[in-house]
Amino acid sequence: MATARSFETTDYKLFPSPRNVHRVVFEHQVFVPQPYALIDLPSYDLRGRYSLFAACRLSDGKMGQLVTLEQADDVATFKAKFVPD
Repeated sequence: MATARSFETTDYKLFPSPRNVHRVVFEHQVFVPQPYALIDLPSYDLRGRYSLFAACRLSDGKMGQLVTLEQADDVATFKAKFVPD
């Protein structure tokens, strides 16, 4: 198992998913406050590139997941299709 290294942005402490094809924090982001929800991004049929991180929101310490997306229209697609467990 690969060791994932954490890093911080201005808003989050992030832990990359080992399943990420693109290890980039893209401009468009959606914070999902369910840290254990299963998010299978390839099944969302997104147009652009994407990545998923386990995340700790620095403003309040809330744990969750951060979905980052290359294209703005993919944010609406993700929000429409995501249903927490």
